[in-house]
Amino acid sequence: MSTNTAAAPPESIFKNRFFQTVLLSNVLLQIGIWVRNFAILLFVTDKTNNDPISVSLISVVEFAPIFIFAFIGGTFADRWRPRRTMIWCDFLSAASVFVVLGSLMIGSWQLIYLATAVSAILSQFSQPSSMKLFKKHVPENQLQSAMALFQSLIGIFMVLGPSLGVFVYQTYGIEISIAIMGIAFLLSAVVLFRIPKDDKEEAAAAAGDKQFWKELTDGLRYVWKSKVLRPLGGTFALAGTAIGTIQSLGIFLVIERLDQSKDFLQYLLMVNGFAMLIGGGLIMAVAKKVQPQVILAAGTVVSAVTIAGMGISTNVTLTLVLQFLSGLMMPGIQIGISTMILKWTEPEYIGRVNGALSPMFMGMMVIMMSLSGVLKSAFPLVGIYIFAGFVMILCVPLLVPIFKLRPPGEEANAAAAEVNEAAR
Repeated sequence: MSTNTAAAPPESIFKNRFFQTVLLSNVLLQIGIWVRNFAILLFVTDKTNNDPISVSLISVVEFAPIFIFAFIGGTFADRWRPRRTMIWCDFLSAASVFVVLGSLMIGSWQLIYLATAVSAILSQFSQPSSMKLFKKHVPENQLQSAMALFQSLIGIFMVLGPSLGVFVYQTYGIEISIAIMGIAFLLSAVVLFRIPKDDKEEAAAAAGDKQFWKELTDGLRYVWKSKVLRPLGGTFALAGTAIGTIQSLGIFLVIERLDQSKDFLQYLLMVNGFAMLIGGGLIMAVAKKVQPQVILAAGTVVSAVTIAGMGISTNVTLTLVLQFLSGLMMPGIQIGISTMILKWTEPEYIGRVNGALSPMFMGMMVIMMSLSGVLKSAFPLVGIYIFAGFVMILCVPLLVPIFKLRPPGEEANAAAAEVNEAAR
């Protein structure tokens, strides 16, 4: 059973040892990820003279493994001890980065894609394990606020990360950049030892005698029968299509539509991150008043409009404003999805639900990212962005039927309140 029925007061979230530890771990991971993102992007564009296929391949190797391993990782996350899984994943990520660093030092630069691919694979075992621990260690009435705080952290690094990545790469080069990434993963693994130890009996019971494939199919059936998780899967697929279409094209938006140098991309991302920081704070303020599915729908509408608008715009100021609005509502999408999964999923299915839903998003995202270089060569950038915005707006009809639904725990509490009121 989840322990989050013993709710602590909302103001105590920062006193939660698990929350403190995972927050610090994520700070370290964000440092490594942002240095990696910009170092690899700038390195590949330098090496290939801005070749769109090579640039889009960066995103493909980051997200394709997520699509392939999400089913497997989510199912194993329900069988393995989550704390141990998270620690080992960070250690192995660090080891893979140092292998890539060795290959760079002997002149084989193409292996740089491996650093991203291995990290993406391991995240499919680590991320659902983290979600399981959130379900266990964070009171339910704090879940949406906790997710908002994590999105605020991401927003902070959206502001600071691009400049950090560009500075490290341009000052120290690709080898030091990759080394920083490896050290960040290593330190994250060390920090995770502060998480309360796994319950051995609980982990053994979760594994049980079930066959792996039976557990996986049980998870798929669980999602299919849910009135909330099933439409959420469709939303994932559409959002993945929209985001994947433009994921690798931001640098071309900067160069072609805004007539700026490729380094200007960092300023777009910084504006986006600053807005995400504000958006995360706003969602924390309304977390108890607005259902997550409503927040998610609002986020998709604004994202659709701003994606199309950024493709049409040739004005730097207008594009920055649209990027700000997009970032302001982006936490609504991410927090809404995470909160809905946690609130509408039983603890023993958390990993498998993640494993079932993530491929719907990542699968379409990877397909579209794989095609983005080809699309960029065949169609105007404006048309591609308008198409992505149109696909994003299609998420809303799927979410409308579940606007009034409440999580099982809240429904039970409401029913108990009605019984008590009637008894009086």
